[in-house]
Amino acid sequence: MKRSEVVAAQHRAADMLDAIGIILTPQEREHVEVAEFGLGKLELQGLQLVTYINTDRYCAKELVLFPNQTCPEHLHPPVGDDPGKTETFRCRHGVVYLYVEGGNGGTIQAEVPAGSEAYYTVFHEIELHPGQQYTIPPGTKHWFQAGETGAIVSEFSSTSRDEFDIFTDPNVVRIPVVTED
Repeated sequence: MKRSEVVAAQHRAADMLDAIGIILTPQEREHVEVAEFGLGKLELQGLQLVTYINTDRYCAKELVLFPNQTCPEHLHPPVGDDPGKTETFRCRHGVVYLYVEGGNGGTIQAEVPAGSEAYYTVFHEIELHPGQQYTIPPGTKHWFQAGETGAIVSEFSSTSRDEFDIFTDPNVVRIPVVTED
């Protein structure tokens, strides 16, 4: 991604948070993480994150999804003695369609990103509205997509080690690569 694209997405995500009363410090606004997963289609497959704290015991983040934006399918594996990340998603704004292992899937409300269908394999749907939450156990494949107005999700979890996440799509690059304009 180009630096200008990152800055624009950072401002957009911070503005979405402001609009629902989640106020960021100037430093947090400047450091919103913009993940386009190396796929080059941020609006389709991407995620904006604000990490408040991430220690060896716990983590707290805000996940901002633009309208119909999808975070690609992945899981959080064991790392050393850690069984992998347990995370609770609490919807703050919009609608989030979360997909996890289990169930038959059937018809889903989200739209799997075109061209990436082979990399979306779990379809047990959990629909989250503001105030609703769901806990994802360690090692569980999952992906999620915002509804048509976008979504904001507060994540409360054990330690986050994003660099170890395993994505179904081998083309995903989790840690953003930014080029200067």
